[in-house]
Parts: sequence; C-alpha cells; structure tokens
Amino acid sequence: MKPEARRIAQADMAARFMMVRRATEGLARGLSAEDCALQSMPDASPVKWHLAHTTWFFETFVLARFAQGYAPFAPEFRYLFNSYYNGVGEQFPRAQRGMLSRPGLERVLNYRSRVDSVVQDLLQGGQVPHETLKLLELGLHHEQQHQELILTDLQHLLSLNPLAPAYRAETEYGLPPEEKVAWIEFEEGETWIGHDGVGFAFDNELPRHRRIVGPFALASRPATNREYCAFIEDGGYRRPELWLSDGWAAVRAQGWRAPLYWQQGSSGWMAFGLNGLQDLDLTKPVMHVNQFEADAFARWSNARLPTEFEWEHAAVRGLPRQGRVWEWTSSDYAPYPGYRPVPGVVGEYNGKFMSNQYVLRGGSRATPGGHVRPTYRNFFPSSARWQFSGVRLARDPG
Repeated sequence: MKPEARRIAQADMAARFMMVRRATEGLARGLSAEDCALQSMPDASPVKWHLAHTTWFFETFVLARFAQGYAPFAPEFRYLFNSYYNGVGEQFPRAQRGMLSRPGLERVLNYRSRVDSVVQDLLQGGQVPHETLKLLELGLHHEQQHQELILTDLQHLLSLNPLAPAYRAETEYGLPPEEKVAWIEFEEGETWIGHDGVGFAFDNELPRHRRIVGPFALASRPATNREYCAFIEDGGYRRPELWLSDGWAAVRAQGWRAPLYWQQGSSGWMAFGLNGLQDLDLTKPVMHVNQFEADAFARWSNARLPTEFEWEHAAVRGLPRQGRVWEWTSSDYAPYPGYRPVPGVVGEYNGKFMSNQYVLRGGSRATPGGHVRPTYRNFFPSSARWQFSGVRLARDPG
C-alpha cells in the first residue's frame, strides 16, 4: 500500500500529537532560560529555537491552511523560526539563532500552548481532511527529529562549560556485557531497498526499488571504545595512509587526536556526555566520530564501511540493531531511482540536501523509537562529529 493511500485515524492523531509535544517540552524541563537560549556553533541551535521552530511548522503548514479564521500568534515568528523553507519566505540567519534573546523562553512556551490548543480544537471538531492529517503526521516526525537534535545540540553546548555540567544523570543507558564481535555473512543477490508503505516514511526512503548486492560480511555489533582506543594507540591519527585526503587535511587543520568529547584524565581517557564527564567505558560503542574517522578506523581494521544498501539488506534479515549509535556508511546521500519530492513547500524537507552528505543508518540512544527502522536514512557531512555517530564494520569475501 502506498503511503498516500493510508488512512490516519483522527482520534489517534489527537492523542499522539499531545504525547509528542509533551515529550519535547519534557526534554527542556529543568533547564534554565540561559541553557535554552545559547548556541554553541553554527551547526547547532538553541533549545528555545527548537521549541519554537517545531511549533512554527504546525502553525505554518497546518493551521494557516486548515484552521478557519486562524490568526498567527506573532507575525514576526514566520521569519524568526523558519529554518530553510524558501517557499515560505526569508529566514533569520542560522548561525545567529543564539542572538535571539527575545522572544524569551516563557513567550515561546506560550506560543506552543496556543498552537497546541488550536490543533486540538481542529482535531476534536468535525472531520479533518486526510491531507491535514498527513501534514500533522509529518510534523510529529519532524518534531521527533528535533527531540534528538535538542539532546545532541545541548550536549555540545554543555561540553564547552569548564564545569562539565551534567544534563541529567538518568539519560545514560544500560548495555549488555561486551560481546565478542562476529561476522555475519550475506550472499550475493537481489534485494528490495526502501520503505514498503506500511506505516510512516519520509520521502527520501522512497521509492522502493530493487538492488543487487554482492557478497559481504557485516560485524554483529558496532565497534567499541576499547577497539577504537587500540586504533589511537597504534598511531591512527598520525598515519596519513589510513585517511582519505580530505580527512587527513582535516586531522591536521583541526588537530583531531580522539573522538569528540574525549579527554585525557589522570588514569586514562574520559568522555563528556549528557551525564557529565565520566571515565570512558571501554565496553560501550564508540560515538561522536565523523565519517572520515569511521573510514580510517575501518581501514586500520582491515575492513571497510558498509554501503547503505548492504546495511539495509542485512537489517531486514535480522542484523542485531540495538539503536545505540548511528552507523556511518560509505554511501553518499542521493535520491533513489524515480525519487520525487512531495508536492508543495514541504517538498523542501529532504530532497534539496542531497549533496555533499553521507548516509547513516540505524538509530542512537537519542533517537525516538518510531525512527529506528531499517529504511530510515539519516545524513550529515563527512566532518560532523557532534551526533551520536559510530561505526559498524563490513568486509568483502576472502
């Protein structure tokens, strides 16, 4: 069944809408207004901006079109909290979002409350057109993406504080005992790639199409901190033969010597996380490495990064996926054969970013559960390190 043919239950949408919106606000609970206002780098956004932008999405694409007589909460928000939708109008510069001391956090939360109330009135009134429900569904998945970004951006912000403050101690996750890596082999064959139309999918997961994958083997788990430490100790960041040219240039220019958030302590490596600065747990998956680092580690390991098609082929056939870290692939972020953006302004959501990015698969500790699926395509530039990104190795036969 094609996604556009699915029916969305209006009552279920009303309940899910409030669940997702409250979850976002829960991530900000306990943070100060200062915590929510600061921007640590151009690629990150303040928590306050995430709270406002996700609300802007519903106001702009749902309420302005389908809520009769709706008056915008504040007309200037159309400009301030537009991320990159040129079809809507100009946008406030991304790198300057941390300069928006006004509107204050309280007003942003009032904005959310007002929009939530109107959306609920819309859903609890008469029958809502299926097109409206589809946009609401897209908006909720969009908001869940920003839930993950709130955590990644906030961790980067707090890491710059010399006090190394924790966000919340309970955000750490439990892991099973470290397991010995095994190699799961797959034979050459034809496979289906892309979403099958059951449940939600972003347009970049479509259309579903056939691919031929050659024989390969995939590691049974992501690489661990222990294994990455061995790479470092063997001169991994000092050996140009392990690195792609752009990666080696970045190592020299940026002075990379370890994953982001690692630092040397008196008794070994320490790592900063959402629970503050802690001794490095060698049994956990290595994270906060970029695609250049993942590729160099793979070469050092006499392996390689999988293609996104190998990864998906394995995932639908039972590859263990705990959703601990996003896993880099060697595939550039490109459209599938026959890809068409969805009609209208929301078509700017994915397609226009299909340049100079690489695909990550799986999910991380920060990823909402509905986004951990075999066909989900995350994407970032090769140099991105602040995401919960790690490595799962692949090998060729022999």
